Amino acid sequence: MSRCSRIVLILALCGIVSFLIPIAALAETGLPLPRYASLRANKVHLRTGPGIRYPVDWIFVSRGMPIEITAEFENWRKVRDWQGTEGWVHRSMLSGKRTAVVTGGVQPLRRDPNPDSVLTARVMEKVVGRILECDGDWCRIEIGKRRGWMRRAHFWGVYSDEK
Repeated sequence: MSRCSRIVLILALCGIVSFLIPIAALAETGLPLPRYASLRANKVHLRTGPGIRYPVDWIFVSRGMPIEITAEFENWRKVRDWQGTEGWVHRSMLSGKRTAVVTGGVQPLRRDPNPDSVLTARVMEKVVGRILECDGDWCRIEIGKRRGWMRRAHFWGVYSDEK
């Protein structure tokens, strides 16, 4: 290989590398993956890929619904809902507010994190509440104007090791 060819090859490689570094930096927020978040708006388009050129596959119509972020690409987040539906949404449509959706039928909301504690409400499946704190197998949740404790196994939106 001639000296001129080597120089051209080195310059080409440097150009490619310098182009890729900023793209990688934009794609990473530094936040852990996967992680939970919630929907910021009442209408959120779930797309088949990370960009507006990809078709809308589904429309979420429930502000505050918890979602799990599983991947990132620039300003787009790949998400999964509690029923397993997956797709891409723009980061502006997501909130860091932590919420949970009740699963498995009607579930008890208790005054204290104890199965024998006073029952404060019975919560229907698919109801969304705000997570206040977690302790062991229980999380303190606010649903409407009520606050209480619910077992983690009765809702979706928190990892087993979260506090």
